[in-house]
Amino acid sequence: MSGEKMEGNQTSSNVQRRKGGLRTMPFIFANEVSEKLAVVGFSANMVSYLTEELHLPLTKAANTLTNFGGTASLTPLIGAFIADSFAGRFWTITVASIIYLIGMISLTASAVLPSMRPPPCEENQVCQVANSSQLAILYVSLLLTSIGSGGIRPCVVSFGADQFDGPDKKQKTRTWKFFNWYYFGMGVSILVAVTVIVYVQDNVGWGWGLGIPTIAMFLSIITFALGYRLYQNMDPVGSPFTRLIQVIVAASKKRKLPMVSDPNLLYENEELDAGISTTGKLLHSKQFSFLDKAAIITDEDDPKSPNLWRLNTVHRVEELKSVIRMGPIWAAGIVLITAYVQQGTFSLRQAKTMNRHLTKSFEIPAGSMTVFTMVFMLSTITLYDRLLIRIARHYTGLDRGITFIQRMGIGFAISILATLVSGFVETKRRNAAIAYGLVDKPHSIIPISVFWLVPQYGLHGIAEAFMSIGHLEFFYDQAPESMRSTGAALFWTSIAVGNYFSTFLVSIIHKYTAKPGRTDWLDSNLNKGKLEYFYWLITALQTINLVYYLICARFYTMKPIQLRQKEEEPEGVELAQRV
Repeated sequence: MSGEKMEGNQTSSNVQRRKGGLRTMPFIFANEVSEKLAVVGFSANMVSYLTEELHLPLTKAANTLTNFGGTASLTPLIGAFIADSFAGRFWTITVASIIYLIGMISLTASAVLPSMRPPPCEENQVCQVANSSQLAILYVSLLLTSIGSGGIRPCVVSFGADQFDGPDKKQKTRTWKFFNWYYFGMGVSILVAVTVIVYVQDNVGWGWGLGIPTIAMFLSIITFALGYRLYQNMDPVGSPFTRLIQVIVAASKKRKLPMVSDPNLLYENEELDAGISTTGKLLHSKQFSFLDKAAIITDEDDPKSPNLWRLNTVHRVEELKSVIRMGPIWAAGIVLITAYVQQGTFSLRQAKTMNRHLTKSFEIPAGSMTVFTMVFMLSTITLYDRLLIRIARHYTGLDRGITFIQRMGIGFAISILATLVSGFVETKRRNAAIAYGLVDKPHSIIPISVFWLVPQYGLHGIAEAFMSIGHLEFFYDQAPESMRSTGAALFWTSIAVGNYFSTFLVSIIHKYTAKPGRTDWLDSNLNKGKLEYFYWLITALQTINLVYYLICARFYTMKPIQLRQKEEEPEGVELAQRV
């Protein structure tokens, strides 16, 4: 990211105060809500589409879903690089939204045109699986939406937080609240997707089921562009990754030099760092001291016009240290995502085998079961923001109630309970199938209420309200200011790796448990499988992961920064060190 630069007169604080703030939120949230409406409206019911419309086997459908989710969460690294390096967040979001729209139009066309799908299954005949051409159209459409997501996801959240991170101190204190609002708005859009959109897909058709979010995406691009004059924009100042590499190269070249006795002797150049340290200067920290050698001045260096491949400032060295410090916390989120994504794969298949009738004439679509995740998540966010923070603030003295490190830890613990419960509920569901003689009838409905699945969906929602928001806030807060889009992208890459790890886990378990003489844990006929074993394996992995996280959290060091006051004090006055 870059220095803060207002369009118009930079020296006028009155002009600055007219930029950003709450009034920009409808324009920004419109884009994020539409993207979530589109992606969730399809992915929530994607297993049904792949198995029932394209006739793919369950394991292949599940892996397609997690691979798609992983790719869509990995491309934000590219989008963040483009935004932070040269394009800026506004233009990255705009162009990415257009690419996303093209993918959605293609996806809708594939659902409408019969030639893009295999023929419907006929009774007592083997279903024809989608051919390579039909799958290619599907994958190209998904790839375009993944690329579009890569520009939207890391930039929308950072762009929104930037509106509260300007020189107006009253706005700046609201930054941590923005993440609750952001996730709440995202949750509402997901709630609409898993109810209205999924209902349309199941009862009206996939054409309208995908067409509605496509239209919403088109309207959101128009809405987002209309707010252009209100936005507080950050100018890009070149590739942050280049700066990180320069520090590594410089430290490597000077690896044989002895360390200086006093950190104050390390290279500082406020003029050089002006564009990447407008909110505050990073201070020297003792961790990873070998990197400090990149800031040692030798006779070969010219401090007035440094060769950045040999000499870097303390601020730039600390940028790299901040990124390294975030790594272990980033990795802790992977296993949680692996557990969470099962709601859209195996949990959905569980729901399809259970009694989903609310009344004799109305049946809950299986893809809409995640509505309980969203309801519990939204309720938890509201309760947290309106009550729990006030109670915690009384004891901790923190404006946000608890730290984002503590918030993530609570989410990890609740997620373990959610997966453990999933295993016990699956045991009950399968025992009911055995009792009613339905083991060999995978398409028959077991007379057991689908509401038995509500606890696992609800607990996952509560866990997400704590862990995911805390994780997102952590990356924004701890990333160097010039890399905040990249920080948000790290949040999405943990989701990507979690999806890929789920694919790996499913493939390995299917491979080694599907052998002759063994019970395939993940058999397409869940009544014959041992899905509960899969859930309990993930529970064990999550428990180990929680211990790992607690160790990482215990030794984590917040980035040391000296903030600058811009509103009441003269420009450039340094205030306080944040530890």
